[in-house]
Amino acid sequence: MRGLNRKYKLSFSTVYLSLGSNVSPEKNIKFALDQLCKIFGDVDSSSTYLTKAVGFKGSDFLNLVVRIDTALDPVELIAELHRIEEMTGRVTATKAFNDRTLDIDVLIYDEVINLDLNIPRDEILKYGFVLEPLAEICPDGIHPTENITFLELWNSLKENLEVSERI
Repeated sequence: MRGLNRKYKLSFSTVYLSLGSNVSPEKNIKFALDQLCKIFGDVDSSSTYLTKAVGFKGSDFLNLVVRIDTALDPVELIAELHRIEEMTGRVTATKAFNDRTLDIDVLIYDEVINLDLNIPRDEILKYGFVLEPLAEICPDGIHPTENITFLELWNSLKENLEVSERI
């Protein structure tokens, strides 16, 4: 059986994810981080931010951004993240803004631009609770469509974005 001794080099992509929860947030964020560590190994994370609910009346959210390395392609990764969300009891709602046991979104997947998958995530430019922790964990990273660093983006947009409380 030829080829059994071939060495294959896996190609890993660096991915930044946003995590948020306002239903048992400490428990669900910890669960998500544990699952991400089991699946992807080392996970780097930003500080955690306390954020008011956006678009609806609800409990405050805990938000953070994590960095992982993965061999999964974007579609496979999103499916895996949905599986983790479902393990916390997340039900996909018809309303865009509502309580969440857990919300995990792909913000950046290497330099990939895929508008069908919302990569890079448009929330980066809309919400301080996404951009601030991203700029914290990856200040020198370049936004794939804006072509400036996340720290430069944060410094230019923070006056217009609601700032969360770092906890």
